[in-house]
Amino acid sequence: MEAKKINLLNAYERGFIDRFTPKTSHHPPELIINSKEENVLSPMLDALESCDSFIISVAFITEGGIASLKTALYELNKRGVRGRIITSTYLNFNKPKVFKELLKIPNVDVHITRQSGFHAKGYVFKKKKYSIMFIGSSNLTDSALKKNYEYNLKLTSLDNGAVIQHFSEQFDELWEASEPLTTTWINDYEKIYEESKHDEKVLKILETKQPYHFNNLDPKEITPNLMQVEALDSLKNLRLMGETKGLVISATGTGKTYLSAFDVKSMNPDRVLFIAHREQILNKSLNDYRNLIGGDPADYGIYAGARRDADAKYMFATIQTFSKDNHLKQFASDRFDYIIIDEAHRSSANSYEKIINYFEPKFLLGMTATPERTDDNEIFGLFDFNIAYEIRLQQALGAEILSPFHYFGVTDYIVDGETISDTSSLKDLLDEERIQHIIDKLHYYSHAGEHVRGLMFVSNREEAHQLSELLNQRGYKTKSLTGLNTQQQREDAVELLEANKLDYLITVDIFNEGVDIPSINQVVMLRQTESSIIFVQQLGRGLRKHEDKEFLTVIDFIGNYKNNYLIPVALTGDKSFNKDRLRKDVIDGTVITGESTINFERIAQDRIFNSISKATLDSLANLRRMYSYTKNKLGKIPTLVDLHKDQEAMNPMLVLNKYDHYVTFLGKLKEETEPLTNGQDRILTFLSQEIVDGKRVTEILLLKELLKGPVNIADFQKDMYQKRYFMNDSTMTSIIRMFTLEFYTQQKRTKYAYPLIEVNGDFVSLTQEFRSSLNDDYFKAQVEDVIELGLLQSEEYDQTVQLTLNEKYSRTDVCRLLNWEKDETSTIYGYKNKHNTTPIFVNYHKSDDIDESVRYDDRFLDSHIFQWYTRKGTNLESKINREIIKDYQNNDTAIYLFVKRDDDEGVYHYYMGEVDIDLDSAENTMIGLHDDQHKVAKMNFILKHTVDYNMFRFIDGNK
Repeated sequence: MEAKKINLLNAYERGFIDRFTPKTSHHPPELIINSKEENVLSPMLDALESCDSFIISVAFITEGGIASLKTALYELNKRGVRGRIITSTYLNFNKPKVFKELLKIPNVDVHITRQSGFHAKGYVFKKKKYSIMFIGSSNLTDSALKKNYEYNLKLTSLDNGAVIQHFSEQFDELWEASEPLTTTWINDYEKIYEESKHDEKVLKILETKQPYHFNNLDPKEITPNLMQVEALDSLKNLRLMGETKGLVISATGTGKTYLSAFDVKSMNPDRVLFIAHREQILNKSLNDYRNLIGGDPADYGIYAGARRDADAKYMFATIQTFSKDNHLKQFASDRFDYIIIDEAHRSSANSYEKIINYFEPKFLLGMTATPERTDDNEIFGLFDFNIAYEIRLQQALGAEILSPFHYFGVTDYIVDGETISDTSSLKDLLDEERIQHIIDKLHYYSHAGEHVRGLMFVSNREEAHQLSELLNQRGYKTKSLTGLNTQQQREDAVELLEANKLDYLITVDIFNEGVDIPSINQVVMLRQTESSIIFVQQLGRGLRKHEDKEFLTVIDFIGNYKNNYLIPVALTGDKSFNKDRLRKDVIDGTVITGESTINFERIAQDRIFNSISKATLDSLANLRRMYSYTKNKLGKIPTLVDLHKDQEAMNPMLVLNKYDHYVTFLGKLKEETEPLTNGQDRILTFLSQEIVDGKRVTEILLLKELLKGPVNIADFQKDMYQKRYFMNDSTMTSIIRMFTLEFYTQQKRTKYAYPLIEVNGDFVSLTQEFRSSLNDDYFKAQVEDVIELGLLQSEEYDQTVQLTLNEKYSRTDVCRLLNWEKDETSTIYGYKNKHNTTPIFVNYHKSDDIDESVRYDDRFLDSHIFQWYTRKGTNLESKINREIIKDYQNNDTAIYLFVKRDDDEGVYHYYMGEVDIDLDSAENTMIGLHDDQHKVAKMNFILKHTVDYNMFRFIDGNK
């Protein structure tokens, strides 16, 4: 306890007196502000998840604020941790539904204070030896925790600290004077709340943003959202360039139909044709057009089913009817000036092609949220490869065009250690205890607003029918819908749902697209994720904004499915397929912008991690599919730079991490390539394996200059220094040794064979082999492509320093970037002291098969203190450790800490920054079993840069 006290005293010295103090200090005070880099929610969840009890005192609470903490509270309840919350009825801000949601949380006790002017915002999370307190401006609302500009001070205190004691005493006094939350109290409050709705102050607080602001009687009131403004400008520019076709790729719910109506209104064509695949879409689209464009109602007509409004100025037709020859051929090919193809990913079908090839409009617009669904190259070619505008889910959420969502990855039913999996029978899926498990999760994670309007997606038709019956027997109002139901039956069911006469529509896949039910406030996934595209489509059913919902709840039941790794891909849009990054996405609280959150119960999270570990993400089939998407999009073989710039395509580093170079990969795909000489092959392999990652931009820029001719070494160094890139004599020497291959091991020198440069006095130039190879235009294009990709990749790193915090490096990278003469990866053995540098590499989570004798307890004691053990068989008296400590004391070495979560991350470690040694903490000790112990030393490192919360949670989680 005395050591803890000293460390906290040092922490307060660091936080309030001297931020450069070298003393070991756990948990320094921190000011937390919502921004792109951090938010209040992440450190609060970190404190909540590991606490032994908690108290929260806040005036205002929203359903979204509660939702942000529900998974953490669920996990706390599993280990018997309880907490107390005091809130209020101040200004009657808190909705009755908020209090109903609080009552659902079994391990939280809630009291309501009548304290006049109660406006407190304080959170205390108690642990065994200390408490963490957040005091500031954040109420328990989703906006305050993730989006609003808030000031919050995070403080750590021992139990006898004056501030924490005073807070606890005040909380206890207020608790005793407050009223317990009960169902009876909520019923009484509902009456008061309803009466207060007419209060102007309350109305101002409760008002919500709408996606469109318009009066149906006055079309001038309709204004475009951000996406539509940008897309309209792009479409205008496309036409100014003489183009007659364009494709808009826009996330579900962003307003594609209104976008097309805005553009039609701008062009003012004589006749318009709108093609869709369902009559239900036509009716909605017609009304949207009429609301915006106005005019005579007779100008708007339907051409589908029994209706034939052939003379309408604005004709809305189904593809099934209009593509038939007896209907199509009655119209002249130039009848329509503007044609819109809704759900354009379907346009590669013969029926759509038939219409597109027949008509000659002044402009053809395609609209889709999921162009990836097509399996051939027709969709992009049909629109002349003109992508007028593209906005995906992440961007749309950031622009607040869509409703925020709270995603809950919950654990599917487990019995006798077995859970729902890919091979589960219908009997298992409909087991009585699983049904109750589903109901329990629906109740706990709930929905925004008073009434649930939910969509459930299941695996097959029979499951949909029987699940509906079983839920209805338990008091729910549900209806199953499958492909066997008629269009009218579907529309009738949707009307019942919107009228609150149904709670859920249970379906297989028929509502993936083409259905507009903005009031949906809950999406339930009771099937494995077969495709990230379908996942996003189903999620998108609830992302449209609606006045009756503040957010969408997504409850995803995660079983032992092999494709679970697709869940983070779908939620984050991260197409890198980097296993480590996918795992980090699961934990990272800032990966989703705005008020949305992603939450996984612990077992569900473990299942996703297990799926990521087992998945073969860089299989040729997977790479071929992603490559083909970009090729089809461009209408040509994409370059590496093309792949990088296409945010929806694969990361080209996936290819270069598996194959020597891009030409090798293209050969595997049977694409037409030109043969490379042995020298060209070796040089391109070197460039693709050693510089393309962009970790040191100066070496790429040197190579780019060398393609033009010899370079003066001193002039180049001066130029790099003036551009603020990290550069000194040692760096320049290191770059030269890399390109001459002197840096590399004999094995790699044999592999690459041909040095790229030679030094002649003050100048450096390309070798004869390299220069002559560049006379081949195909090879030169490949080299330039790699160089340009390297420059793009370099933007991910801080080039003003040698190493970028939180980025990943191999041991070879570190040897090179620290300017070592040779690659000494094979002899580092965890750490090495060389050239006034000491890189230390730590594998944080040791594998189960690691010998007990080397199971070091290397770990973060908090976000800026790291406990480190020396190499097995060495202690403070050992030569290597004495040298490190001596050099550190004499300021003759810089110590760099690199950490990887586990072996599944391969050879790469995250750079945690430079560290200082807390010399007072250094001591000799022993590790291993009683009969097999080994001497080691342990000491604490003080990180010069505090590890950010999400990185800390990612690395330290489950340890």
